[in-house]
Amino acid sequence: MSSWRSLLLRIGDKCPDYGTSSDFKEHIETCFGVIRRELEHSSDDILPFLLQCAEQLPHKIPLYGTLVGLLNLENEDFVKQMVETTHANFQDALDFGNCDMIRILMRFLTVMMCSKVLQPSSLVVVFETLLSSASTTLDEEKGNPSWQARGDFYVSCILSCLPWGGSELVEQVPEEIECVMVGIEAYLSIRRHNSDTGLSFFEDDDESGSVVEKDFLEDLWGRIQVLSSNGWKVDSVPRPHLSFEAQLVAGKSHEFGPINAPEQPEPLSEVSGVLYGKQKHNAELKYPQRIRRLNIFPASKTEDMQPIDRFIVEEYLLDVLLFLNGCRKECASFMVGLPVPFRYDYLMAETIFSQLLLLPLPPFKPIYYTLVIMDLCKALPGAFPGVVAGAVRALFEKIADLDMECQTRLILWFSHHLSNFQFIWPWEEWAFVLDLPKWAPQRVFVQEVLEREVRLSYWDKVKQSIENAPALEELLPPKGSPNFIYSIEDGRERTEQHALSAELNNKVKGRQTAREIISWVEESVFPNHGWDVVLKVVVHTLLDIGSKSFTHLITVLERYGQVFARICPDHDKQVMLIAEVGSYWKNNAQMTAVAIDRMMGYRLISNLAIVRWVFSPANVEQFHTSDRPWEVLRNAIGKTYNRISDLRNEISSLKKSVVSAEAAAAKAKAELDAAESKLSLVDGEPLKRLKANAEKAKEEEVSVHESLEAKEALLARALDENEALFLSLYKNFSNVLMERLPDPSRARTLRELKSIQADEMTVDLDESSVMEVDNESRRPNKSQSNGGKDSNIYNVGEKEQWCLSTLGYVKAFARQYASEIWAHIEKLDADVLTENVHPLFKKAVYSGLSRPINDVSSG
Repeated sequence: MSSWRSLLLRIGDKCPDYGTSSDFKEHIETCFGVIRRELEHSSDDILPFLLQCAEQLPHKIPLYGTLVGLLNLENEDFVKQMVETTHANFQDALDFGNCDMIRILMRFLTVMMCSKVLQPSSLVVVFETLLSSASTTLDEEKGNPSWQARGDFYVSCILSCLPWGGSELVEQVPEEIECVMVGIEAYLSIRRHNSDTGLSFFEDDDESGSVVEKDFLEDLWGRIQVLSSNGWKVDSVPRPHLSFEAQLVAGKSHEFGPINAPEQPEPLSEVSGVLYGKQKHNAELKYPQRIRRLNIFPASKTEDMQPIDRFIVEEYLLDVLLFLNGCRKECASFMVGLPVPFRYDYLMAETIFSQLLLLPLPPFKPIYYTLVIMDLCKALPGAFPGVVAGAVRALFEKIADLDMECQTRLILWFSHHLSNFQFIWPWEEWAFVLDLPKWAPQRVFVQEVLEREVRLSYWDKVKQSIENAPALEELLPPKGSPNFIYSIEDGRERTEQHALSAELNNKVKGRQTAREIISWVEESVFPNHGWDVVLKVVVHTLLDIGSKSFTHLITVLERYGQVFARICPDHDKQVMLIAEVGSYWKNNAQMTAVAIDRMMGYRLISNLAIVRWVFSPANVEQFHTSDRPWEVLRNAIGKTYNRISDLRNEISSLKKSVVSAEAAAAKAKAELDAAESKLSLVDGEPLKRLKANAEKAKEEEVSVHESLEAKEALLARALDENEALFLSLYKNFSNVLMERLPDPSRARTLRELKSIQADEMTVDLDESSVMEVDNESRRPNKSQSNGGKDSNIYNVGEKEQWCLSTLGYVKAFARQYASEIWAHIEKLDADVLTENVHPLFKKAVYSGLSRPINDVSSG
């Protein structure tokens, strides 16, 4: 890397490029000196690289802005070109809805204004353009209020620029910026409060009663108001331009040309809750809220900082996570070295966990956050491991109220995290969970973490890791060996079925084909023993042959999958096939999930059969105590969704190929026609070649068209199957919940559902003897939601906990696959979400879809 590139990239960092200095002013002077010399012969390389640094290391934008200001004193044309390039990039970002680029380039414009590169009035025009677009969006006649997410995003971008340049704007263009602030206030007064209950980390947040918490935009407005009243003083934003103010004031301020906000979305054609909901969902997908704060730690533990400083540090951390997602070491290094004069370890942990647990999906795969947390623990060994442990303990205390999807992610992260630190954890702190009922969420959490640890290591190693709390061995999964019913090792009596299994085993070892085995089954086994025996013998024997490893399993399914397909051609038989797979791997949840997933991948079993199996009585009884059935269901729905996504991507690619093929065919035809008109009397060699080219181009065009039609037919069929899948899923959910949920008059909210057992206990106490009351009163009266170290009470009954867990998964699936479900919402409303379903079930679905709760009553 040439020196000027390294200096630009490393400006503000403690690194060899800048010697021992960590002073921003010295860094800027050093970098400016080198860049100024290089401009003569490398300006075409410097401009895009400098812009790229500002865009992808946005926590250093004040440094880059000051550098551009100094360059403006030396080379106005270069900086003018930079402003024009920034304008073009900004317009592109607006046109394509690139939220991160819009937000960061607005910050860069603000900082360039502070460095006298941009005229303040130009920046105000940008603000006014976006504010006008946002206000128009809320107008029912000119805009489309269902797209409020876009307006909110534009306004949040304006507000988030002010910590970087509010002071200068108020000083230089006070009236204009005051008009912008009045306009924002007017916008806030007409927009809808964004409740986002379906995206809350904790279930209790959905029912916070009369206290309406501020949404993200209202909260940011409040922080900016405090900042304004404090004279725009902010500790967390470096202001290096002030050190060069005497020089920068001599620079020429450039105009930033007008920008065009995107066209307003089409107004709603009719007043329809469904249509509004679909468009609102699409708007929120395109303009998502960047963060939802997860307040893990009590105020006494977290760092004491101004409200705006918390917002700015969150922005820094999120930007680093976004732009350095492919460089985990660099990511951790930048996260611990932000340009702020205070500690922020607790806020850093809360921000990372808020992204890991962000609903409906985290911005990146959870493994990324696992690696970042691991690297931060190594980068700050004296501080961060303790903060992470504190976060885990705090979340464990609240686990009963944590969203089900968040619980699953937390289990997967924590088990993986411990596997990178020798599985060390003070398990004795959590040994009390053994005194809780088997359905208590804290007990289930410990059980599932240990099960996942076994997958990442081996049983004896995990047992050794809990030696400080040996009683927890009770929660370890079984050792994982197969349940092969035709084994003869344990002295079982040999039966005819044992002989059939041995015969099938020999045929596989003898490399007989699937067709030969099917013939043997149909001619020798089925007529004499019946289908049930055929199923058990084939499933147990073939799975046993494939039990040594994943590779063995896949080999068996590839070679003999058609045997399964032949004996289980319909949904009823496939459900029984899955049950036998579950029976064979009953001691190993991971292999159960893998085998079923692979069988679906080879189309030996359908997703509908998997749904039916998951909702079979034996699995339904585990809904609140085990992740086993849910893992299988998540895999099945995920695989279905991925198939549709792949088809959509292939169709998109083929449509581009069709355009190219049509253009190529038209060009070849035009060349042939032109040649024929010139050589009409001569059938020479060139004409033959042109004819061949035209025919080949036409054939390719036809071939691409046929491929596109075939893929579109496959997609149409897949979408029909998807509709059937979600209808089946939610019908099953509705049926099992209707059997167990209490009467709506007793449980209108989740809070009331939780309190049923506690209320019954209170009634029992009132009717019991005084001595019993005295005994009960000595028990620690901990919250009913969690057990807690000092208490072995969990006051939610098993039936109620089953309902709470199942409703949590109802919401989680609706939320994760909202785009697919909205496409079939009319059918779902008509067939499932009718007036007869339980209000809590309907509320869970609506909440997952972010559908207005007031639609629950109207259905």
